Amino acid sequence: MPSIAKSVATLRVFGDTLVPEEVTALLGVVPTSGYRKGDVRPVRGGSSITRKTGMWRLEVNDREPEDINAQVTELLVRLSPDLDVWQQLSQKYKIDLFCGLFMDTTNEGLCLSPSTLMALGERRIMLGLDIYAPSRELLPNELCPCGSGEVYGDCCGLG
Repeated sequence: MPSIAKSVATLRVFGDTLVPEEVTALLGVVPTSGYRKGDVRPVRGGSSITRKTGMWRLEVNDREPEDINAQVTELLVRLSPDLDVWQQLSQKYKIDLFCGLFMDTTNEGLCLSPSTLMALGERRIMLGLDIYAPSRELLPNELCPCGSGEVYGDCCGLG
């Protein structure tokens, strides 16, 4: 089975009462981005987005070819290893690891190691895998396929 061509990974913490600075203090790292419910963000074309919920997110570098195991390790070594902190966060917020998997051809695949799965499970992090079949190039003003609600050029297409 050929490996998947490219992977992206982002740890996300969501919640209506989320205060990004509090999550930062608990996890010990400044996020890639964070906002509170109700924050307004200008977007291209002069309009704006009002955030429907709060979010704290930490991204790692894309991998070509895919290497989700390395991306999970890269994320977790930057964050608090204290499982009590993770339990506290999981009781208050939704936590997930968003992984985008981009295929060059059909029938590509990946394997997650037992240590990666255990590390995520211990921290109560849900794993979300979005698999993108080979397709045309997205335009910067198209809605991003990752489900963020942002346009591609302001989200996954930044790199």
